[in-house]
Amino acid sequence: MTQTMQSANHRKRIYIAYTGGTIGMKASDSGYIPVKKHLTESIAKMPEFFRSEMPEFTINEYHPLIDSSDMTPSDWQRIADDIQNNYADYDGFVVLHGTDTMAYTSSALSFMLEDLTKPVIVTGSQIPLTELRSDGQENLLNALFIAANYPINEVGLFFSNKLYRGNRSIKAYADGFDAFDSPNMPPLLEAGINIKVIAGTVHESQSQTLTVSNITEQPVGVVHLYPGISAKLVENVLQQPVKALILLSYGVGNAPQNPALLAQFEQARKNGILIVNCSQCIKGRVNMGGYATGNALSKCGVMSGADMTLEAALTKLHYLLSKGLSLEELRKRMTSSLRGELTEG
Repeated sequence: MTQTMQSANHRKRIYIAYTGGTIGMKASDSGYIPVKKHLTESIAKMPEFFRSEMPEFTINEYHPLIDSSDMTPSDWQRIADDIQNNYADYDGFVVLHGTDTMAYTSSALSFMLEDLTKPVIVTGSQIPLTELRSDGQENLLNALFIAANYPINEVGLFFSNKLYRGNRSIKAYADGFDAFDSPNMPPLLEAGINIKVIAGTVHESQSQTLTVSNITEQPVGVVHLYPGISAKLVENVLQQPVKALILLSYGVGNAPQNPALLAQFEQARKNGILIVNCSQCIKGRVNMGGYATGNALSKCGVMSGADMTLEAALTKLHYLLSKGLSLEELRKRMTSSLRGELTEG
């Protein structure tokens, strides 16, 4: 369902893709539920969205609406294709999304939208738009206003007055309005009394053709290290058809110097399985040369994930593995900054 809503005498046009999530839900006897047209009809009754300072906008409600915990790579593809199909007609894009996997979708879109020259802002809310004390109205109003007036031409995630780089974001708080954080990079922009551009760069949108890279679901394993972890458990995770493994290690990238465990990583390297070392810590970066326990991983062919989030590492692996690249090229690109998702050096 697509509906265009106009505000007076304003040039900018923003496309809103409502994929699902709390922001558009309606209260029922069994809790909040998605209801067709409820979001669009609710916004139509809110005069704030139609002030002269606001851009024109079109709302496309997806059918069916998707709970973000059910998101898959095929849904990332649907959103990316939707943006591409409407790219020439709009100055910017807002994706309304559930908070649970918002950071994953934001990261995935950052890689899939290859040559982005317009802002894409992913947002949502912790309380539905029509409920008392909802954060949805503030998040959506700001996302629309920023996309039109402060276009930062990359995929951003806006929540609680901050615009973060999408592939640097994590959901840090389960039930707070400040649900998201960007531990290893300052916000692109802060929307306080004044709007303050921090790490972002504002550029006017350009009407160039958008290239979208297709993503197909890839067998990627994730292992969270803990004291006493069994080499057999890691062996089971590394069974075919696994193509890559994200290792959530200690501190700056350390792991037990258990010979059986290291043997599994060495065998994975021989089998052409990529292993990316990301820290369990929220802040900081992997430095496998700092300690012998990290250096042992490096000798097994484990790659440093630098300061990438789990969300960025996972979606980047899906993106790269979908391209059919050589193992050497995969390793090169995985350890390089493609969309500002990691700090090089």
